[in-house]
Amino acid sequence: RCATQGLGLYAARDIEKHTMVIEYIGTIIRNEVANRREALYKAQNRGVYMFRIDGDHVIDATLTGGPARYINHSCSPNCVAEVVNFDKERSKIIIISSRRLQKGEELTYDYKFDFEDDQHKIPCHCGAPNCRKWMN
Repeated sequence: RCATQGLGLYAARDIEKHTMVIEYIGTIIRNEVANRREALYKAQNRGVYMFRIDGDHVIDATLTGGPARYINHSCSPNCVAEVVNFDKERSKIIIISSRRLQKGEELTYDYKFDFEDDQHKIPCHCGAPNCRKWMN
């Protein structure tokens, strides 16, 4: 558990800089399906774990995802998320360390949510010294 953001994912061993740490897995769905599922999950008071691959597709890790879905946002992250395209039909999201990580350190990346109007802003609670106060 993360003290500031609920669940989190932590390094099981020391990790060198620029190392692939984990793949963000789940079901690849179209945006329209993602919008319907997000509304359903919220109505069920369930956490939503989705990651946009491109303008048309999203990985839904809410029900079928792996541990990468628990990586928290930080305005000062120690990892980056990269979309790797194998062909037109297959893309993967991998999490890569952006610096050397110590065993037990929480893994974080910048969610880089789209900017929203003030009414739809999502507060950030990452606790980083350079926190932007909002995730979007």
